[in-house]
Amino acid sequence: MESIQKNLNTSSFDLMRQAKEIVRDEARALENLATHIPLEFIDAVELIGECQGAVIVCGVGKAGWIGQKISASLASTGTVSHFLNPSEAFHGDLGRIGTHDVVLALSNSGETGELTQILPRINQFGIPIISITANANSTLAKHSQVVLDYGKTPETGHLQLAPSTTTTVMLAMGDALALVVSEQRQFQSMDFAKYHPGGSLGRKLSLVDEIMKPLDHCRLAHESETVREVYVRYQGSERRVGVVLIVDQNNALAGLFTDSDLARMLERQQENLFDMPIREVMTRKPFTVTSGSRTAVAVEILACRNLSELPVVDAKARPIGLIDITDVVGLLPNS
Repeated sequence: MESIQKNLNTSSFDLMRQAKEIVRDEARALENLATHIPLEFIDAVELIGECQGAVIVCGVGKAGWIGQKISASLASTGTVSHFLNPSEAFHGDLGRIGTHDVVLALSNSGETGELTQILPRINQFGIPIISITANANSTLAKHSQVVLDYGKTPETGHLQLAPSTTTTVMLAMGDALALVVSEQRQFQSMDFAKYHPGGSLGRKLSLVDEIMKPLDHCRLAHESETVREVYVRYQGSERRVGVVLIVDQNNALAGLFTDSDLARMLERQQENLFDMPIREVMTRKPFTVTSGSRTAVAVEILACRNLSELPVVDAKARPIGLIDITDVVGLLPNS
């Protein structure tokens, strides 16, 4: 262990050189794929696009892990997909394959034992197989209706044995399939949002109506009420958002009055303003976001305008809720 550590400390330049060369090797493999995508790619897109069942992705070892990612990408972009472990398939999981499915099989050599064993069984189901492989003359290719042959691709690294450039190419081919099919199906961002409800991505794609504080959790006042009347009415209330939404005679949003506005009045000893209509001290024509807008739009307004609160209004400019900056703090730029 000490000798390894010593070598690491004394050859940092070589380590960085090796790392860069590995990345360059993989980049070259991708560039080669980009300029030599097989024409059969079009057939594969048509098969997947017309599939009435699911795309069953198969692979063993590193190709299996890549297959799982491709399956996940298909599923998240509008194509029903499941991963099937060929080893388990031979012991009963072939029952997961339906007569309306398409199989997408991955193997660099096209001769992976666990995979080739189940190919005749899949053919008996009468469903098409699309293969991603480097060997157009392999057993896998011979059992496939569509062969996506990316050609001989040397692995990178000092031994050139571990799957590296080949799995990178497989992943890129799978991503291309998933995304091209998605575009052909006119898969839209609203569809994407349905499949990604969690995390910051899902929240940005969600609608403001889903994350806003509803009106009954906000403080609401008529523009003719005094500041004192409003704050006395909500004294002890759990509705502790830092702003009062002020409406006019048509119940449209007329302005905002924040707790910071109240604090400034106290600091300036402007107690005489407490008994004036709140419209005299409110912020008029505040920024708003319309119901049905994406949360990303609200986040952009809050960030660009340096706001802490953003009312959500309906088509008639009536307030229906409020987005507080604390509700979206994790979505703000540089947060």
